[in-house]
Amino acid sequence: MLVEVLKMNKPDSEARLLYEARQKYLHDEASMLEGAKQAGMQAGMKAGREEGIKEAAKNMLRLNVDISIITQATGLSEQEILALKNME
Repeated sequence: MLVEVLKMNKPDSEARLLYEARQKYLHDEASMLEGAKQAGMQAGMKAGREEGIKEAAKNMLRLNVDISIITQATGLSEQEILALKNME
């Protein structure tokens, strides 16, 4: 793009401004993509942790561990644990 502008014999200051605007756009776009990537990774990690907690609760249910102990160990509510139990 800058080459095209220079070929059109634009003044140097205008070409520089166009170049700087393009560079800013590219930088902003890269920053936005990196932010979205980080947010996606954090959401995935959170979902993985939650799934791991539920799997641990299911295992404890299979071992006939008391629901009150499972709630203390996992932080899940009694209702969440009962829902997991009914899914089995």
